[in-house]
Amino acid sequence: QKQPMMDTMTPSTLYDEECTPSPANVEEGKVVKKKVSSLRTWGPAMIAMALVIALNAALLGPSGENVPALSDQALNKRALSEARTAQVSAMANDAQGDRYLSRTYKIRDLSEEEGGMMEYTRRRHRYLGEYVHVDVSDQFSVFGKISVSVIYFAFWVFLMFPNWFLPIGRPGIAMGGGLTMVVWRYILVVSGQGPIFDAEKVIIMEPLFLLFGLMLTTIYLEKMERGGLFDKLRDSLDDPVNWKRSGKIMLMSTIGSAAVMNDSIVLIFSGVVVDLCVRHKVANSLPYLLSLATTANIGSAYTMTGNPQNILIVSLAYDDIGWTEFLMNMVLPVTVASILNATMMFLYYRGELFPGSSGLMENVGIMFAGNRTPEMLAQEHAYYARQAAAKEAEGEMGDIQHGWTIWSKLQVVIVIAFLICFGMGFDVCVVSICAGAILMVLAAYKRQHYDPKPDMTEYDAEGNPLPPKKTYDMDGNEIEPEEEELVTESETTLTEVDYGLLMLFIGQFVLIGSFNDTGVPQAFFNLTMGGCADQMTSVPCVYWFVLIVTVLSNLASNVPVVQMLAATFPYASPYDWLQVSFSATIAGNLTMLGSAANMIVAFQAAKVGDRTFTSERHAPFGIPSTLVCLYAGTFLLSTVHFAPECSEKLGECG
Repeated sequence: QKQPMMDTMTPSTLYDEECTPSPANVEEGKVVKKKVSSLRTWGPAMIAMALVIALNAALLGPSGENVPALSDQALNKRALSEARTAQVSAMANDAQGDRYLSRTYKIRDLSEEEGGMMEYTRRRHRYLGEYVHVDVSDQFSVFGKISVSVIYFAFWVFLMFPNWFLPIGRPGIAMGGGLTMVVWRYILVVSGQGPIFDAEKVIIMEPLFLLFGLMLTTIYLEKMERGGLFDKLRDSLDDPVNWKRSGKIMLMSTIGSAAVMNDSIVLIFSGVVVDLCVRHKVANSLPYLLSLATTANIGSAYTMTGNPQNILIVSLAYDDIGWTEFLMNMVLPVTVASILNATMMFLYYRGELFPGSSGLMENVGIMFAGNRTPEMLAQEHAYYARQAAAKEAEGEMGDIQHGWTIWSKLQVVIVIAFLICFGMGFDVCVVSICAGAILMVLAAYKRQHYDPKPDMTEYDAEGNPLPPKKTYDMDGNEIEPEEEELVTESETTLTEVDYGLLMLFIGQFVLIGSFNDTGVPQAFFNLTMGGCADQMTSVPCVYWFVLIVTVLSNLASNVPVVQMLAATFPYASPYDWLQVSFSATIAGNLTMLGSAANMIVAFQAAKVGDRTFTSERHAPFGIPSTLVCLYAGTFLLSTVHFAPECSEKLGECG
């Protein structure tokens, strides 16, 4: 059983306070706590932001006067785009055939009888304009736009720093914000200050279905059997050496997020990481939780199925982007970003990950020469002593099987089938819910027919068993005891689904959807991009472009930003979309609200009492790590890529 983290963890030695011996009380064994300066905490983040601003000012000029003129290729693309849009606008819409537009617009290779490339363009153009990004900003008054923006940013701050206000929690804050926005939008409609708000349309159901299915799957993988697949996964990440344990977490998270999806990886392994921190009684769990969250975001950039925005990009892109093409272009920048993030992790948290080390050079010797400090040797001895004691205790209990039982093998089969179905392109929401439902049936069957029945015998003070209590009806007749009542899944395991996490995302969808209706994010993008808007992925504009995408992804969420860019630049090339994918994904590490994976890690850790993963603790590492990885990866992707910089379907590659 997991024990609460609050009693076993002390504040972070990096961000709150550090402990130094004092000569006055060394004999008493006490330690003096020294406050860490704000400069040490926020210095790296401030330096990283200053360097980014200086770089863009040097490339584009302080006021953008160095923005290059449009090239012949850019001018040609603008002319082709305008002509193609005019052709599509002149085509008649097929009301009957467009009933299933959300499915048919993705078919890029239509036959000549079906309308060919122009019919595909018409369907996609209509889908982008009527389903993906409906522009109603012109129906708001100035007061309506300002008031909606104020409400959004107020709740954005509340969600970012929930502990600064009433102890409501992020799910309650998000739901309160969503309901507030619905009521306020109704007031704006009545007063003629804004359009009708279709709140149900801005709630994206796919992530909710996916999260529910993943939570169901995770719960049954963990609860079905002690020593089963879930415990084996946890043991595979365990290590007596702190930096190796962090490295294993980062490697697993990176590969897993690329293979499946980052949200599923953090949902499965957040509890595992917290459990490992409890097992090793670490003083600061933050570097291990950051190891999981940051690498889950970075690793998901490898593949087009690694995160929701990549899946959306591939479906909304005008030209085809293959799975292999996507991976080949992303291997170099994402690998370098992963190495940089891991290096910064080891530098930032060297006190926790390399206990007893005197400095950087000794850390290098520990990692590459196998050196050990006395503190690390003591940790290893304690680890192996605990393992020996645990094996001895298990030998006495005799109820834990470390081999692969039939139930563990069935779990492996179901998980492999889940991965195969996911890789074959089946709907991940349906696959995850089916996997959870199958595991639920197996767990119920196992508990009813194979698990030992609970002992309902009551005992007196001396430990003697008491006879079963007899019950009588109103006439004094003894009532025969009924058969043992079955305990259903609805009463046990299903209650452990984090419905609060689903409420959190529903509230955020409503807040973000209303904010996007105002047109403020689009206006911010157009204003800040200026002359770079038509050459956003060409050097030097690309470095400014990825920064704007990063900021918008943290203010308005990355999926709505992708939808906005698809509607604004409907004929973007595959290379353009790769830059959007990389920047929108890496942006998830900037702040706590930048990625759903961050929120899941914080929520799952808080469930078991670990509240160290907060916005104010995340940002000092997240900001410099994100900016370094973003600009290094952008440079590599712009220098080495295989995706075409032109749109074949638009006809600009000829």
